[in-house]
Amino acid sequence: MASASVNPLKSAAGKVSAPARASQWLQSGGAEVWVKFLLALVGLGLAFGCALFSTISRDAGNVWATVILASASLVLATLVGLVTVPYLAKRVAVERLRETFDYEVTRAGIVYVLVTLVIGIAALNTGNNLLYIIVAAMLAAILVSGVVSAWVLRYLELDIKLPEHVFAGRPVLGRIVLRNPRRWLPSFSIRVVSTRKKRKKAVKQWQWESTTFAFPFNRPPEQQWLRLPDKRLRRVTILPLPPGIFQGMAYFPFLPPKAELSADLELRFEQRGRHREDSFGLATGFPFSFLIKTRHITLPRELLVYPRIEATDQLFEILPLVRGEWESFVRGRGAELYRIREYMPEDSARHVDWKATAKSGSLKVREFAREDERRLCIVFDNPEAGLISEQAYEKSVDLAASLAWHFAAQEAEVSYTVSGGQRMRDLHDFLAKLAVIEPGGRSETLRPSITGEYNIVITARDRGSLPPALWNSSYFVFV
Repeated sequence: MASASVNPLKSAAGKVSAPARASQWLQSGGAEVWVKFLLALVGLGLAFGCALFSTISRDAGNVWATVILASASLVLATLVGLVTVPYLAKRVAVERLRETFDYEVTRAGIVYVLVTLVIGIAALNTGNNLLYIIVAAMLAAILVSGVVSAWVLRYLELDIKLPEHVFAGRPVLGRIVLRNPRRWLPSFSIRVVSTRKKRKKAVKQWQWESTTFAFPFNRPPEQQWLRLPDKRLRRVTILPLPPGIFQGMAYFPFLPPKAELSADLELRFEQRGRHREDSFGLATGFPFSFLIKTRHITLPRELLVYPRIEATDQLFEILPLVRGEWESFVRGRGAELYRIREYMPEDSARHVDWKATAKSGSLKVREFAREDERRLCIVFDNPEAGLISEQAYEKSVDLAASLAWHFAAQEAEVSYTVSGGQRMRDLHDFLAKLAVIEPGGRSETLRPSITGEYNIVITARDRGSLPPALWNSSYFVFV
């Protein structure tokens, strides 16, 4: 978590001092805007004065003075139009972009407008002053609703906090923090929603794209006489958007001024991969619910969803076999007890377990595991594209993640690798790799690992293509 910093321009009560406000105003470009605005007023005033005096000179018969003053008026007006007006228009556009609102008329709003229209027609037909007053009050309510809802949403600050490690198919909690920095005005009935447009199918749209105009047309680029930047309109296919993060809604009925409220929202992702949300929305129907007004807030958030970690039937079938082969591979003398068995002539007397011998009546010895060689490597052999079906591929990825998660909790030195990649020691690095992996791995020969390491290989290769040296120190899972 980021540590809070203290602003020296703030007073002890938390209020922003006058120098701080002036500094923020200067940094935001407020001074430059006012300078441009005043210069525009001065320029337009001079242009108006020159035009006025040119008219007086024309009436007086002074041709040269008329031409000079009229030309000066035209030049000043042109300069103002070219220098200051575009800048001020751009600033207004930027401010509007920061406060973008969407409007959605509700059923109650449609009924209200229809009733207002009927009463208005009746007032025009009858000339009744009372009906005119009622129509004016109803129209004023619509205007008040639009202004109040905009003020309720303006200046609110939003923050989305997401968990660090997320697995597909498992619900997690995300935290939504909403702040009201205003001093006096509270907010009512605020909903935090997603602004992502849901599109399940690919659609075709017309888009402009950059190209180069060249002449002559059929010659190589180095032999063409003319090459200029150009634009062309093409019909392109827009693929469906990747899965987002925010699927639900958080509701805040009342947010006092100078307050901060938070809400936990359950998130659940059915697919592994990278999930991204670029913007969120603050929506309200306050005060009359005639329309739902949504304010867009640009707040990029990205979440990496790991593959599923599930105890499937396939995993339950594999684990006992893996354990048996692994323990047989690492069996030897060490500090950890492996098993108690019958005494054999080649065994040392110092390993005799006298308590077990006294209970059974026959010599028993203790057998230990070799801790220094208790190493395991989980290998995901990424198949080539089209070698197996998409469903089988996702199952193999989930199986590799489940095995990695299971053996990470064992008392062994576990490493992880993907075919063609480097060896990883951190579990979450391996899960992050599996979260975004796609078919298309290079067809490389699997090589045996270092001495003393046991491999669990998830592969789609034929049994005959596997190196014989790997069979003695590996357990293969064929998908």
